[in-house]
Amino acid sequence: MVKVKVRTGRGTGTIEVDVKDLTFSGEEYKKIQAEKKKAAGNRTISTGRGTGSRKLQDTPEPKDRPSSKGKTTITSRGTGSRKSP
Repeated sequence: MVKVKVRTGRGTGTIEVDVKDLTFSGEEYKKIQAEKKKAAGNRTISTGRGTGSRKLQDTPEPKDRPSSKGKTTITSRGTGSRKSP
């Protein structure tokens, strides 16, 4: 069990809620997302602010993020920079 803070009342208040599994991101969520996609089957979803549509089973798998190793990061309000490790 993990306690998670949840915003309430138009973002003015918070409450703490017990959560069994933290599956909001990462590999666990990708597995859950794939199961949901398989269960949805031949359902049509809207895309592009509701202007387009496609079958859920035809959506592409998400790509991995490119590595940021060795790239320059801007710091201190744009006045400094450092290389990523």
